[in-house]
Amino acid sequence: MRILTKTLLAIALTLAPFAQAQDYPTRPIRLVVAFAPGGVVDTAARVLSSKMTERLGWQFVVDNRTGGNGLIGGGIVAKAQPDGYTLLLAHTGEFAINQWIFKNIPFDYSNDFIPITMVNDGPMLVIVNSQSPIASFKDLIAAAKAKPGQMSYGSPGSGAVNHLAIEWLASAAGLKLLHVPYKGGAPAVTAVAQGDVPLTSAGVPGVLPHLNSGRVKVLGVTTARRWDFGRDWVPASEAGFPGVDASIWTGLFAPKGVPKQVINQIYAEVAKTLKQADVKERFATLGSEPVSMSPADFAKRVKQDAERYRKIVQTVGLEAQ
Repeated sequence: MRILTKTLLAIALTLAPFAQAQDYPTRPIRLVVAFAPGGVVDTAARVLSSKMTERLGWQFVVDNRTGGNGLIGGGIVAKAQPDGYTLLLAHTGEFAINQWIFKNIPFDYSNDFIPITMVNDGPMLVIVNSQSPIASFKDLIAAAKAKPGQMSYGSPGSGAVNHLAIEWLASAAGLKLLHVPYKGGAPAVTAVAQGDVPLTSAGVPGVLPHLNSGRVKVLGVTTARRWDFGRDWVPASEAGFPGVDASIWTGLFAPKGVPKQVINQIYAEVAKTLKQADVKERFATLGSEPVSMSPADFAKRVKQDAERYRKIVQTVGLEAQ
């Protein structure tokens, strides 16, 4: 009888995660976004969650927990109950950069999360003022090399992905540029539009108003490939910046310990959602493309990007804060 009881208990424990996955979700899913409403990550969260509610009836609560360059929101999810009902939608900077520029992070980006899938991916545009004599990446390289260390560029702040993307370009082409940090991406783009600083890089949504008004022009993108919504934008890899592939992606993460069956179920449904034509159109307006990347492939990409940015941070000589 005792042996039979142990056997039944073992079977029950084996089937428990499967049963949980079969029933999932039975209540609203908390989707933590570590940035303010209206930003790149928040917008992606709302596009994804609203479409999944429409398709499946799954309920989501988008919870904006701002502060600490994503550390507050990340900490909430890292310490959450690993049942699949608290997830994190994060971007490149959080998982590929934060660990190299901040000291005493109260959780481990590499070990306290399970990557589920990339949601969307997009380039950063390298822009100059529309009146600038620089009209291409080739011109940029020539101008910067003519006056080493004198050409300045703006960024949303030291350690931001936009900052490190420009430094990646500079490193690849052997350029020495002067960094001018601003308090956010919008002020950096505005500074270029007003002619206060010659150059910056930014996501497509932040550039479009100034591009449409004719105040800035695009030299190219910081990625290794072209994008369907901007086929004329020259990739850095084709224009004198070998190996550069800096994009802004958002991805879905769960706290460590969530059953694999639940992870796979979330991934499968997100992947189906991202294939919807209207979702692709919506992300295109945001300057990105939906990406249904498997948990294993996404984990590899996160690790790869973290190593790339570690090298850039070391090259720039940023000290952990």
